[in-house]
Amino acid sequence: MLIYPAIDIFHNQCVRLRQGRIDDRTIYDIGPVEMAKLWEQKGARYLHVIDLDGALEGKSVNHDVIQELCQAVSIPVQVGGGIRRLEDIEGKLSAGAARVSIGTAAVKNPPFLQQALRKYGADKIIVGIDIKEGKAALEGWEESSEVDPLRLAVKVKALGVKTLVVTDIERDGMMTGPNLALCRQMKEATDLAIICSGGVATAEDLKALQQAGVEGAICGRALYDEKLVLSTVQEELL
Repeated sequence: MLIYPAIDIFHNQCVRLRQGRIDDRTIYDIGPVEMAKLWEQKGARYLHVIDLDGALEGKSVNHDVIQELCQAVSIPVQVGGGIRRLEDIEGKLSAGAARVSIGTAAVKNPPFLQQALRKYGADKIIVGIDIKEGKAALEGWEESSEVDPLRLAVKVKALGVKTLVVTDIERDGMMTGPNLALCRQMKEATDLAIICSGGVATAEDLKALQQAGVEGAICGRALYDEKLVLSTVQEELL
């Protein structure tokens, strides 16, 4: 199972949120590019980068710093936040991203997702399903919907998606343990590659996810607060 250190960018700073609330954030002294280099030095094999400004504004905002970040490391980077147009995807891939995550647009504009998959392929396009109070959340977690996440997962699978990033917003940044039941349901409903985000705090959490058939886990606060040592847990999960 892959562990993805998370780098969330807000106002050109590296931050961590609690439960997706932009007003409840921790700001780190080290910038996004240097943070990416640091995680690579610590043994990261893949990075998960989100343009929080972009997610909130519905357009790419931190493109330049993301391009610099992608070019500063030799490991692959998946990027999301504010991806609404094919030009946004093209820009991120041209900047060096290995793949691009589509979230809100997957719910609001399925034809766009279909176009993206047709043009770039399922190896370059993944879908992020953010869940709050049992429903899919949109626009940087600020907007609720009545969309059932399992039905959404089945729908995007039918369009050709192969990988889902599943985020339990209420657990995100809280280190209260991942939503194992949700991940199992997603895996059973779709048999897609599932990357879990939200709540991971211990090596036991990661092992439980691995046993549930989850292919990857995005880790933020647990790594930043050194509750988890990246190199150690990666060896345990081999």
